[in-house]
Amino acid sequence: MNSFTDNFTINGITLTAQPICRQSEVLTPDALAFVAKLHRATAGRRQELLQARQERRHQIAKGQDPRFLRETEAVRNDPNWRVAPPAPGLEDRRVEITGPVDKKMTINALNSGAKVWLADMEDSSTPSWRNVIQGQLNLTDALERRIDFTTPEGKKYKLRPAGELPTVVVRPRGWHLPEKHMLIDGEPVAGGIVDFGLYFFHNARRLIAQGKGPYFYLPKIESHLEARLWNDIFILAQDLLGIPQGTIRATVLIETITAAFEMEEILYELRDHAAGLNAGRWDYIFSLIKNFRTRGPRFVLPDRGQVTMTQPFMRAYTEQLVRACHKRGAMAIGGMAAAVPNRKDQDANAIAFEKVRADKTREAGDGFDGSWVAHPDLVPVCREVFDGVLGDRPNQLERLREDVTPDDRALLDISTTTGTITEQGIRNNIEVGIRYIESWLRGNGAVAIHNLMEDAATAEISRSQLWQWIFSRAITDHGDVVTREWVEDMLDEEFAKLERFEGDRFADARDIFEEVTLASEFPAFLTLPAYDRFLHEARDGANPSRGKAALIPA
Repeated sequence: MNSFTDNFTINGITLTAQPICRQSEVLTPDALAFVAKLHRATAGRRQELLQARQERRHQIAKGQDPRFLRETEAVRNDPNWRVAPPAPGLEDRRVEITGPVDKKMTINALNSGAKVWLADMEDSSTPSWRNVIQGQLNLTDALERRIDFTTPEGKKYKLRPAGELPTVVVRPRGWHLPEKHMLIDGEPVAGGIVDFGLYFFHNARRLIAQGKGPYFYLPKIESHLEARLWNDIFILAQDLLGIPQGTIRATVLIETITAAFEMEEILYELRDHAAGLNAGRWDYIFSLIKNFRTRGPRFVLPDRGQVTMTQPFMRAYTEQLVRACHKRGAMAIGGMAAAVPNRKDQDANAIAFEKVRADKTREAGDGFDGSWVAHPDLVPVCREVFDGVLGDRPNQLERLREDVTPDDRALLDISTTTGTITEQGIRNNIEVGIRYIESWLRGNGAVAIHNLMEDAATAEISRSQLWQWIFSRAITDHGDVVTREWVEDMLDEEFAKLERFEGDRFADARDIFEEVTLASEFPAFLTLPAYDRFLHEARDGANPSRGKAALIPA
């Protein structure tokens, strides 16, 4: 299969990208047929659910606040159901490290001392065809312990003994992202189906033989019906490979505002495959801004850096998440601390460590069973905090948090958020947005900027805040009205400050940033136009980067 140069089609499956080295190991005929079965069984429902997202967003825009669902009240009120007990390798999740599935990160994450590695094919990974396929190869190579390598400078990377390695949990792409380099019956496959299907097909039996199993993080879910679709995919996938039902386990990121109103229902839909919920804080803030961006001052947030986890609406979200999880026997996993150590700056390093320690101390005290870090140096900090609370216990599932009352209005209590909008906050959003997109276009979806780890979610906050502030004519702490013209002037100034280098993608990044920030229509995700214009290889070999993609309305 590595020999094709144009489109390659087999059994209705068309591959449109230039092939990469070892691609044939991943895209075997049987693996492609497996992905095709998953796609054909679910493509229609996926499209219906994406349409339902838009309809729900329109209802919110017209003034209808989300509430706990009446039609699922019986599920919430039934005290008897529980999710499946923790699967092998997921009993103790006190420290989870996140990061993309490039070779260096794979080895560093597996050697980090964390209990779990979130192998990320989503927000910290640029979905170029090379990254998609190479990520699959790296995961299989890691499980087979053949991923060791030496850098050109002579630095050796080698895996620690198998018993010291964390459990691997793969995060596939969200439902909204297509994989346009793989067409089935002429239609792009969902990126999440590609990521899940290839990993599961090649590694499920291998993982079971190693005493663990195929485990996943599910991103961007907006309703329990989307969780039901994933559950049906799990059932089908296990049947197709003859693997016992319930072998797959999934942790769902509660990172959209609408999902926060359906946490117990999401666990219920996945109950035989559910491992827990995660507080995906950065996407959650982005989702709130996106859904309520035209609803006026009540929903306008201050500078990004001031929207901390101690703000009342964020406290309500995390405490209700722990309660929902532990009520049903599911793990509650805390969010990613964005602070990144700087080994060259000890003062900055000390500040980063202290911020992470405070963040994890709050989560452990609230009842979370573990939490995320984005850098190996932070694993000991997180572990020490959770060791202090857990001791010899693997988790604190017994802590039911019955002191917390489910309150749907508290989830939208934005008006009590403290803070201000500042000119520096506007400039920071511009700088971070452009610098992140530039890095993403060069294939790196996780980048440290000002000692913070930025991924697609934090870049989304940056550009969506600007869009909302302009639309709402928000007022800064100095009394200035945020206008499009003012933001454009600051964009010119911040762009001029950027340090350019040979082969950089800043011009392209600026085009995308303006498109997703200053357009009258609000694109649902910045990655969609960026993917269409710059990452999707045109089938005729033309450079797609010069054509404007149609904006996907939110």
